[in-house]
Amino acid sequence: MNILITGGCGFLGARLARTLLAGGPLALAGGAAQPISRVTLADRVAPPADLQADARVQFVPGDLYEQAANGTLPLADTHAVFHLAAAVSGECEADFDLGMRSNLDTTRALLDACRRAGHAPVFVFSSSVAVFGDSPEQRLPAVIEDTTLPTPQNSYGIQKFIGEQLVADFTRKGFVQGRNVRLMTVSVRPGRPNAAASSFLSGMLREPLAGERARCPVAPETAVALASPGNTVAGIVRAATASAAEWGARTAVNLPALTTTVREMADALERIAGKDATGLIDWEPDAAIAKIVTSWPSRIHAARAEALGLKADASFDAILRDYVRENPQAVKLPVAAKD
Repeated sequence: MNILITGGCGFLGARLARTLLAGGPLALAGGAAQPISRVTLADRVAPPADLQADARVQFVPGDLYEQAANGTLPLADTHAVFHLAAAVSGECEADFDLGMRSNLDTTRALLDACRRAGHAPVFVFSSSVAVFGDSPEQRLPAVIEDTTLPTPQNSYGIQKFIGEQLVADFTRKGFVQGRNVRLMTVSVRPGRPNAAASSFLSGMLREPLAGERARCPVAPETAVALASPGNTVAGIVRAATASAAEWGARTAVNLPALTTTVREMADALERIAGKDATGLIDWEPDAAIAKIVTSWPSRIHAARAEALGLKADASFDAILRDYVRENPQAVKLPVAAKD
């Protein structure tokens, strides 16, 4: 079995690649399990050293739109495509053309390339909870269901929702076996901050644990819907393995979310790393970021995902302890032992 991951050298793409390579045979779309022969990582940056060292990993560097349009992606013998590459929310608001090219034009070009390949690969599209947005003209319900009408309030959300519809129609036509999954905000992300409006939901924990100051641009009572990196990747993989009958409608599946508040996240940090950690958080409001983040829903009823065996993270303390365990080199402050 051959797999393509776009954005495959980024945080989620690399974690997905490691999960697939370590997981043994994979059963795509309810079919028979087959061993993974090749994982192609398409990205602008090189893979981490451990993935470079795996003989099953192939790296295709370059611009994804150009790769999809000129036929340089190895789609003729690829059985599953995980399309994770995207410009993030803050980038899309700052640069409209970048967002349209990266998130809309590139998704269309990749789907067209899959169509030309002629064998309907499984196509997992990473959409976002940002397809839902609250506005005075159209209020969101208190709880988001799988059938809730998307009402994006920023360019990123619009582009992701259009991508969902393209995947659904290419699936209807038999060009791909599409699986649209709406990812929640992923926390805690290792590494450095990115341009996403939600980046602080990792930075306000990651940087203090490393002994560095961090800025929180929203009010402490701001409610958010989060998922750990591990839970997010589990949802992406399950989307690929679900049979058509298990998956059901061509519309997107909301992945499960833990509802918490920014204050509760800071409280978890203090329980685990003490007041020295929370003392490094600068509570400095940013109206532009707050407008985006507070328009997103915080309560998700993920019935379809739950029917696939997926569950939300148990607590934010558990998410934060997983980050500490998985990234010991990034934690400089003393951490309390688990009770």
